[in-house]
Amino acid sequence: MQAMTPRPLALRLASLLAMTAVLGPVGTAYAAGPEDNTTVPPADEPSGNATGDGTLSASVSHIKVTYLSGGDGKGKQGNLGTVDPNWKPPACWYEPAFTPAQLKKFVETDGGGDVGIHQSWWGEELWTNHYRDEKPSDNFDLHAPTNSSADGYKNYNLGKDGYFWRGVAPDSSDPDSWDCGRIMFWVDAGQLPDDPNSPTPETLAEYAYDKVKVPETEVELKPEARSTVNLPTWVWLDKETFQDVKVRAELPNTGLWAETTAKPVALHLEPGTDDAETFPASGDCEINADGSIGTPYTKGKSDETPPCGIRYLRASGGKPYQLKASITWKVSWEGTGNARGDLPDGTFETTQDMDVQEIQSINR
Repeated sequence: MQAMTPRPLALRLASLLAMTAVLGPVGTAYAAGPEDNTTVPPADEPSGNATGDGTLSASVSHIKVTYLSGGDGKGKQGNLGTVDPNWKPPACWYEPAFTPAQLKKFVETDGGGDVGIHQSWWGEELWTNHYRDEKPSDNFDLHAPTNSSADGYKNYNLGKDGYFWRGVAPDSSDPDSWDCGRIMFWVDAGQLPDDPNSPTPETLAEYAYDKVKVPETEVELKPEARSTVNLPTWVWLDKETFQDVKVRAELPNTGLWAETTAKPVALHLEPGTDDAETFPASGDCEINADGSIGTPYTKGKSDETPPCGIRYLRASGGKPYQLKASITWKVSWEGTGNARGDLPDGTFETTQDMDVQEIQSINR
């Protein structure tokens, strides 16, 4: 997603200082603060990105997230961590917020909240000035950021087919959220904004990546949770344990959608001590053709080298080693118009206790 050049720090500070300024009889304009957390309203909630109390919030998105496979809440789960430390989900984008009739109703019944990511209007007259009476925003909002000044609208554009679009930022304290600095603006039906931060299928794919939840499952061991010095511990995962996780993200009233798929590709083992060997030596156990990892231990294999496992060389001495098992997930996406691509691999790590005893032989 292409980004605009961030606004100078001096301009950002000037807008934030405006939070305490009052504009007299027409209402109060504030720079929007970062205190809101991202929430996704129910699908049947009216448009407008409003919170439960009717306040318009720049942190509330209408993107609808659906888990098509995996991530269904069965058992413990967690979010993927990306292997690319420089990658992060989109800082901001624009979404349809109101039809003309919805905006008119909002102004007449609520009329308060974030008109932009970093700008709030409190008081009906601020809204009617701009969206009903055609006044440019910089004529009455003295604290409008320089890049959010806009011509006004006549009677909320009633009779026209389209939507008023507004910036959304899950975290408005992120400096990159200033790239979406416009106040709410009009876009004809069937069109997308002519703006570098107009949403794309990739925007939705990246948003969905941040919502992917994968199973938090311990690996299976033989012997279970207790190993013996110099004898291998076999590690495996059943093919039913880790399956592809697919998340669909849709932005209503745009026709935009994307499906992000996380596919497990490898298990990495860290014994929790330098006094150990891993099999293979890299500690990376690949996924088998049937979707399983490693090979289950069977009787009579106690002296064999497992395809996926660990040999501890020193006893744990009463304090168990912390065996770390992390699954690597390959992440790809597809979306509107046959768009597709890859996202950084993700990982999820679990830790489990491993007691290692001194006995040199064991009956398995």
